[in-house]
Amino acid sequence: MISSVSDANLTDVLSDSEECDLGSLERLERGSTDTLANGCRADCEAAKRLAKRLYHLEGFKRCDVARHLGKNNEFSQLVASEYLSFFDFSGLSLDRALRNFLKAFPLMGETQERERVLVHFSRRFCHCNPQTLTSEEDGAHTLTCALMLLNTDLHGHNIGKKMSCQQFISNLDGLNNGKDFPKDLLKVLYNSIKNEKLEWAVEEEELRKSLSELVEEQCEGGSKRVARVTDGHNPFIAIPILLNAVTYKHGVLTRKSHADMDGKRTPRGRRGWKKFYAVLKGMILYLQKDEYKPDADISEVDLKNAVRIHHALATRATDYSKRANVLKLKTSDWRVFLLHAPSEEEMMSWIFRINLVAALFSAPAFPAAIGSMKKFCRPILPSSSTRLKQEEQLLSHESKLKQMSLELEEHRKNSPSADPKSREWEEYRLKEHYLTYEKTRYETYISLLQAKIRAETDDLEKIEASVMTGLIMEGGLASRETKNERRTGLSLSSLSCPPGGRQ
Repeated sequence: MISSVSDANLTDVLSDSEECDLGSLERLERGSTDTLANGCRADCEAAKRLAKRLYHLEGFKRCDVARHLGKNNEFSQLVASEYLSFFDFSGLSLDRALRNFLKAFPLMGETQERERVLVHFSRRFCHCNPQTLTSEEDGAHTLTCALMLLNTDLHGHNIGKKMSCQQFISNLDGLNNGKDFPKDLLKVLYNSIKNEKLEWAVEEEELRKSLSELVEEQCEGGSKRVARVTDGHNPFIAIPILLNAVTYKHGVLTRKSHADMDGKRTPRGRRGWKKFYAVLKGMILYLQKDEYKPDADISEVDLKNAVRIHHALATRATDYSKRANVLKLKTSDWRVFLLHAPSEEEMMSWIFRINLVAALFSAPAFPAAIGSMKKFCRPILPSSSTRLKQEEQLLSHESKLKQMSLELEEHRKNSPSADPKSREWEEYRLKEHYLTYEKTRYETYISLLQAKIRAETDDLEKIEASVMTGLIMEGGLASRETKNERRTGLSLSSLSCPPGGRQ
């Protein structure tokens, strides 16, 4: 029997994903002409005035700054350029310049907006240091983003082994405009972040207040409670979470860590089964020690055990036979968790709801890093919710499926001729596995979104019942597909079977 949820209606979250742009320049003082200038010269003067006010916090809080620098329009780019001109990074190393920059204001907003701000930072750094080893903008920006992500890996709440200096260096192979960064430079940067985490100067109370004001201004009807996610050390990928987001499912699950980041096998001592009360709330799967209470605050321990499901895929764990009713959850960074449910119906329900939420709200991926022919790099998968409407989200997934299918076909036509044990073959197999997995993931997302649209309802229980009825008609929930029996569309393979059989 399908379990109930505390809020099965998707309407609230669908409206949340269509919030108006939080970076609107309408927050300028009433009567200001800064956003009304039409001519180039007038735009430049308006941008200078606004940049000056932002830098000196004249009528603005620090939490307001990023929203005026990260928009994808000409005026915002002018403002950002003028704002950065107040910073003098001459003679500073990249990490020290970045630390100074982050202390001026917190990076907030959509992932794309924060990355644009970092592009402006990289450009200014190169302008101030034209003779350094990182004097090219693309290379400086690549290193800047790498430092932000390294900071999360070393100082965040990640499960598993921290990134080593050698891994950090290897991940950046060939990404300096097709060349390698100097290893001595990368070692210095790695040790700098390892010994001193990146921080920015903003009072916690100010940040909470600003976030709350943003949500209240942009969401009609009722206040929203906001908190920061598990990682508070990286504003580049950490995003505010609505604590009263819709709850899609809750119930008992027993978890086993199967693989850490990038699919590396979890050490034996940390593979044990642990029982939790699981709550799928928004795009977060909270694993709580205590029973779920809708109005209870989330504890620090619960946040540490939480799993983000953006761009994730839940499948039936067909390659695990020690327990029945086990699903496999693979996250965006390729961690793998085994989750044991009390019954097969519960297992299928968790698979359905995790995948549908991921399909509905995962934001489009950024392109993978280019320039390296030696090392395959997966694209960045933003953790923020999509701004696309449901039909646009479906089209986005269909476009990605077509892209992955074509890339996989082309990839298989160009297998390396070197020794099968060589690094070239290893990179070839890694990319093939990635493309196969992504193809299956997008097939799953498309099937579930199409099923939701056909159901003509936002009621999660009715959508699930419709999907489960279709699966039963195909042969029953208890059916098992063999390793090579993979079908597309709304079937057991698209809903609950991993790509390519065993992993």
